[in-house]
Amino acid sequence: MEFRKLGVIGAGAWGTALAQVGVRAGLEVCLQAREPEVVDSIRRSGVNAAFLPDVPLDPSIRVTPDMADLSGCDLILAVPPAQHMRGTLAAFAPHAPAGAPIVLCSKGIERGSLKLMTEVLAETVPGAPAAILSGPSFAGEVARGLPTAVTLACADPELGEALLNTLSAPGFRPYLATDLIGAEAGGALKNVLAIACGIVEGLQLGRSAHAALITRGFAEMTRLCLALGGEAETVAGLCGLGDLVLTCSSPQSRNMSLGLALGQGQTVEQALAGKRSVAEGYESAPAVRQLAARLGVEMPIAEAVASLLAGETTVDAAIEALLSRPLKAERV
Repeated sequence: MEFRKLGVIGAGAWGTALAQVGVRAGLEVCLQAREPEVVDSIRRSGVNAAFLPDVPLDPSIRVTPDMADLSGCDLILAVPPAQHMRGTLAAFAPHAPAGAPIVLCSKGIERGSLKLMTEVLAETVPGAPAAILSGPSFAGEVARGLPTAVTLACADPELGEALLNTLSAPGFRPYLATDLIGAEAGGALKNVLAIACGIVEGLQLGRSAHAALITRGFAEMTRLCLALGGEAETVAGLCGLGDLVLTCSSPQSRNMSLGLALGQGQTVEQALAGKRSVAEGYESAPAVRQLAARLGVEMPIAEAVASLLAGETTVDAAIEALLSRPLKAERV
């Protein structure tokens, strides 16, 4: 099983970075961009000025606004924001190459349906082989070729090995897993938890509080994964704990920077104003809260973030509520 032509749907920062990875892996790459100005910028100057302005792109990357141009590809990476995954895949379905695997590279839970991205794929492009790419990765660093390791989850071991070999590139090392649910659970929740860590930083509550929040947030991530049918071992890896540590430790993270602004006294509207890139945690928080309630999973940090973003509580009240919870033994 060999792949030669890579189609990337979505030319935000992450999609553009993955197009760079494809070139380094020796693939012929076609990058589909929804925004005309992105297409024009890449064609004219070789830079995605809107989403990845400081990284010159490989000139072999072909950029197009038309999804039909991906019909000749034998491997697809789907990289729209999670809340736009359904609409994007539905639009792509008439052009989807028969039998081509679709690797889902967006992290989140769909609002309303509370479905994972693999479920969205199954409903929009039935029969397409699925995989998940997730892990601790900042787009700018990946695009520049800095060392990065991620999880590649695929239920079919043979296909997984083929994808692993295809997407491995200098500076970009995927590790194979078979647990798609665990890979998705980690990616969806870490963005919500990063908002909480940003708030702690904005309030200058200290490194001890930061470490405690990451650790207890990881416990919530594990509980959600298990309730969904995933494996604890998966979220203990790159796509869970690894991604959580990265996203909760740097203001490069859009989600942590949102929390940082909230902790410094901005309103949600002020913190989001003028942002072109999507903070997935803001979009996923309501869905995570509803899913936890449906599954009967205790997730007080995620609940506090969702309540704060919805305007139901204040930063001070949310922290007071977390600190006044009943004392108990430490466990997942």
